[in-house]
Amino acid sequence: MASVSPQRPNAEKVLIIACGMIAREIIAVRDMSGLDHLDLTCLPAEFHYRPDRIAPALDAAILKARAQGYGSIFVGYADCGTGGDLDRVCAAHGVERIAGPHCFAFYQGLADFTKVAEDDMTSFYMTDFLCRHFDAFFMKPMGLDRHPELAKDFFGNYEKVVYLAQTETPELEAVAIRAADMLGLAYERRFTGYGDLTLALKKAHQAAITST
Repeated sequence: MASVSPQRPNAEKVLIIACGMIAREIIAVRDMSGLDHLDLTCLPAEFHYRPDRIAPALDAAILKARAQGYGSIFVGYADCGTGGDLDRVCAAHGVERIAGPHCFAFYQGLADFTKVAEDDMTSFYMTDFLCRHFDAFFMKPMGLDRHPELAKDFFGNYEKVVYLAQTETPELEAVAIRAADMLGLAYERRFTGYGDLTLALKKAHQAAITST
């Protein structure tokens, strides 16, 4: 996925290389905040389940962006289960990423996440994206559409579903509630908006403006 503004040469802009799971949210923040120096390209959302693929793919994406003449690059990932591999790629190329262990943390804001992290150890997080793609990301890959009895095997250690809502969308919350009912878990909704993502993108945008 890419969203490019042809009015400016690449050297004057920041390319956000992001997880496909947060593409819609990045575009929303960019457009609402008038961050017109930002372009976006995304790695596949399914890397959420294959974190070993994220760092090599990011390395290749950064090299491609450099060849396209981008003056600045910002990584739209937290660590996301890479065990520090993502940071090693970022350091090698001199680029920064969103702070935090995963998107569930930066959506809540790292300070707020730290307060609840221990209590949330048995919570299954959902976001707008995961509600929107619940069947494709959970039901079908895990075989739950054919064998719902497997839910206890996959989710037996969880106690509740926590829906981290980026938007006020009742249809998406209905999916989260249905998931909690299906899994036999308690349910909690937390409206987070875009959390630390907004500040991170504004900083990347300001850096591009300052350098031009």
